[in-house]
Amino acid sequence: MSSKKEDLLNKAEILFYEHSFHSIGLKRVINEANVAVMTLYNHFASKEDLIMEVLKRREKRYFSYLASGIAHTEEPVVELAKAHLQWLKEYSAKGCMFLRAKEEFGADPSNEIVQFVNQHKQHLLYKFCQYGLDESAALKLMILFEGATALAETEDIEKVGEQLIELSKLI
Repeated sequence: MSSKKEDLLNKAEILFYEHSFHSIGLKRVINEANVAVMTLYNHFASKEDLIMEVLKRREKRYFSYLASGIAHTEEPVVELAKAHLQWLKEYSAKGCMFLRAKEEFGADPSNEIVQFVNQHKQHLLYKFCQYGLDESAALKLMILFEGATALAETEDIEKVGEQLIELSKLI
């Protein structure tokens, strides 16, 4: 990936996460990434294409983060919870970027972004099953993760994390 494209994606992800997708225009992304307008359009046909690439990249990074957390463990649920907690601390203390995207684009269920968010959540459940959880346990863990992500916005992350780990032991 070119460094200019990487700059665009990094800056777009930060801006969209900090402010929202609709409130950030391409001009601001271009200015803050310090690239030319044509550079943006050489890589992305539209703002929606940029958003999709940001979400796909974030999903890949998140799944990689979870996978590295359970590489050598006998307790995948607890280790997944620990990895998710670390993700919240490093990347996601302001809520789920995917659900934010769905909130902003959700009026149209055929929207590519909305469909991707729905697929992302299904993909997460599938990943949990790949890590050895049955469907019921995977859904329980998903509920814990979603709750912890939401509460990380308003509560002390350490307290949220303690409860996330304790509850994950019950699955």
